[in-house]
Amino acid sequence: MYSNQLDSCVPEPVCQSKTYSLKSLDGIMPNTKFLGDSSKADWVSSGTPLQAPTKDSVILTLSEEGQSSSGTLLASTTYVWYGKITAQMKSSRGAGVVSAFILLSNNKDEIDFEFVGADLSAAQSNFYFQGITDSDDNGQNISMGDSDTFSEYHSYEIDWQPDQLTWSIDGNVKRTLKKSDTFNKTDNQYHYPQTPSRVQLSLWPAGISKNAKGTIEWAGGLIDWNSQDVKNNGYYYSVFKEVDIQCYNPPSKANKTGDTSYIYNDRTGVESSIAITDKSTVLKSLLGTGTDMDKDYPKAKASGTSTGSNSTATSDVATIPGLTGAGPGTDGTRGGGGGGGGGDADSNSGSGSSGSGSTGTEGSSTTGAAGAGSTGIGGFTQGDQDGTSDAMKGEQLMAGSMFAALMTFVGMLLL
Repeated sequence: MYSNQLDSCVPEPVCQSKTYSLKSLDGIMPNTKFLGDSSKADWVSSGTPLQAPTKDSVILTLSEEGQSSSGTLLASTTYVWYGKITAQMKSSRGAGVVSAFILLSNNKDEIDFEFVGADLSAAQSNFYFQGITDSDDNGQNISMGDSDTFSEYHSYEIDWQPDQLTWSIDGNVKRTLKKSDTFNKTDNQYHYPQTPSRVQLSLWPAGISKNAKGTIEWAGGLIDWNSQDVKNNGYYYSVFKEVDIQCYNPPSKANKTGDTSYIYNDRTGVESSIAITDKSTVLKSLLGTGTDMDKDYPKAKASGTSTGSNSTATSDVATIPGLTGAGPGTDGTRGGGGGGGGGDADSNSGSGSSGSGSTGTEGSSTTGAAGAGSTGIGGFTQGDQDGTSDAMKGEQLMAGSMFAALMTFVGMLLL
């Protein structure tokens, strides 16, 4: 779970209060390019995010083949250590297809809104401490009343405070969790999310044959790749219009010596282990670590075979660890209570992301975000409108096993 040295973990960019209007892909950078400078991008992506034809939202896609065959993920480039986070979104629909708006720390603390496409009448709320799924109280279903999660935009809010956590929909509190109610007498710890977390928006395939039986059943069965949405567009989709992040002050006893980054001072992974410092969060390359921030790719060989920063030879490691799964669980099974909150993050079946990043994706502009600018989305139709398009094709995705290895051996790393 942890790297050999705490110093090997790259400092995490501190929270920034901001409203992100997702009208274009300008603030989205592929996970093969982001080096920790949150001023360069708002979101890090894997899969295929697209700009909506209406230019008022971003579409996350899931296709049977190509770059979004493991789904699409956007992760914030800054972390939140307590705050109020609100997302305006529409979920996807269909058996086996899961949309998510979550908070996930490098220490596997997690707070979720998840949306199972087979049940549009409910949102699922979940929380986890360090990936532990030993309680039936982690997950609860929240009824959408007369509405549903797919056809209309809804505002989903996570209000995360040091002593209390609430989930709200359209301004109405639907669930409240008090930290005092999470005390575990076995290890004498509060099983409450308490470490800096990234905001993650995702669409991922729970209903595929390689996932655990419990995950497939929780998601409503296997994905139908001949559904109307796939026939119309070439992919399943969820839509995000806006994300608002309001940062809260750090805990009163927080170890604060700067304003730039969060670091872990010990291996306990609890609130008291976090410090706020002025340590840099920016790497020279994706080969860097907290102890060698300036490590770069090898220089090009004399033979002319490039092994520099544009080389695909380093693609197996040149991507951000920690984006593999938004959820804990054992062998991909779901936690208890209302479906739980995630498959095994290390087996690439966790909630919120399926995790594989693209290789060789260029740039950070619209074109760089999985090539969306060049391919366009002229075939996108929402709901049951008529229209067809070819499935989005992309470059080969990185194997999930590499992410699992990185998570196992690197732990609380990068960003």
